[in-house]
Amino acid sequence: MSLARILLVEDDMNLGFIIQDLLRLEGYKVHLAKDGKEGLLQFNKESYDLCLFDVMLPNKDGFSLATDVRKVNSEIPIVFLTAKGMTEDKIKGFEIGADDYITKPFSNEEFLLRIKALLKRSGVQEVAAKSSSYAIGAYSFDAENFTLNGPEEPRKLTKKEADLLKLLCENQSRVIERELIANMVWGDDSYFVGRSMDVFITKLRKYLSHDETVAITNVHGVGFKLEVSA
Repeated sequence: MSLARILLVEDDMNLGFIIQDLLRLEGYKVHLAKDGKEGLLQFNKESYDLCLFDVMLPNKDGFSLATDVRKVNSEIPIVFLTAKGMTEDKIKGFEIGADDYITKPFSNEEFLLRIKALLKRSGVQEVAAKSSSYAIGAYSFDAENFTLNGPEEPRKLTKKEADLLKLLCENQSRVIERELIANMVWGDDSYFVGRSMDVFITKLRKYLSHDETVAITNVHGVGFKLEVSA
């Protein structure tokens, strides 16, 4: 058993390291990302129990980052950490789905108590290591080791293939927008990334083709979803 995992996204590295150390001293596992795009990439790589996002971030601001996270996970607690204290910013944060809003500078003791309270409210205190294995019809996918086992020989996936399949598995039967997939897996939503995504989707379809109940469906003009029929 271990304490909760926290994703901290803060572009002020000095402050980021201070907050990271503060949380680690409490026993939490903390990953620090320096901007919104890196934060979204990291969110897709690992499982987290709480997100701490600064609002004023380069590349993708905290509000945009939280909006994307909410599209694939409606449950995880999100806390905005910012120097801004304006009412309209707080209202916008809560409208997006924030669970708390902490204004810098803050008391370390109060900060830790609010984090602990949020985790307790969401049912997370001490948690067992989360499984990285997914059942996909006749296939089993180990996201941590990039392996796909099924009716044919076991297949070793590339990291990008594994990251893409993991995202689809975690949101099975739900449409994930192309732009969101591009940002979560590649960290970029340019035209060339879009073309690359199509190639990777085609590869994954081929890898899963020995089970007719499994399909990666293209929702035209929107995105993709992984479906497994009974």
